[in-house]
Amino acid sequence: MIGEGLKLGFLASGNGTSARAIVGAIKAGQLQAEPRLLVTNNRKAAALTFAHDVGLASLCIPTQADPQGADEALAAEMAAHGVELVVLSGYLRSIGPAMLRRYAGRMLNIHPGPLPKYGGRGMYGRRVHEAVIAAGEIQSEICILVVEEEYDRGPVIARRAVPVEPGDDAAALEARVAAAEPNVFVETLRQIVSGELRLT
Repeated sequence: MIGEGLKLGFLASGNGTSARAIVGAIKAGQLQAEPRLLVTNNRKAAALTFAHDVGLASLCIPTQADPQGADEALAAEMAAHGVELVVLSGYLRSIGPAMLRRYAGRMLNIHPGPLPKYGGRGMYGRRVHEAVIAAGEIQSEICILVVEEEYDRGPVIARRAVPVEPGDDAAALEARVAAAEPNVFVETLRQIVSGELRLT
C-alpha cells in the first residue's frame, strides 16, 4: 500500500539527479519515505558512488547481454527490498515486462518537456529542448508520468510550467528546466505520501 513511509526504489544510468534530490529531502525530514534500493545498468554510474556514500543499497544489473534476464532480476530485487514505488532517475533503458507487471502504475519518470507533444522514443535530454525552441514555444513543461510500455505515453500526474525566455537556446532552457526538476519530483512524491495525489 502506498502511503506514509513510502518505500522507494531508484533506477539510474548516470548521475541519478532525481534520486539524489529525493534522498536529500528524506534525510532533511521533508519527505516521509524510505529509500530501499538503487539499481543501475552502468557499472561506472556516479549514482553508485552516491548510493554507497549515503548507505543506500545498490546493484548493477547490466541489460545488454540478456535483457529478459536483467528485467526479471530487476523486478525480483526491487521486490526483495520491499520497494513499493520505483523512480526512474535518468535510466536510459526501456522497462521490460516483468517490471511493468510487478510495478504497474507504480513507476514514475520525469520528462523535460510538454507531453505528449515532445515525447516518444529518442526524445530525451537536449533533444527535447532543441525541439521546443525550434517550434517557437513560449513555455515548456516538466512532466511526471507513470511509466508504461510505450515511451512517454503513460498518464501524466504532475506538470510544472517553465518559461522559454526571449533569446533562449536549447542549453539555456535545459539549465532552467534541470534546476526545477528535483523540486517537482520531491513535491509530487510528497503529494502521493499525503494522499493528495493517488496512483491507481
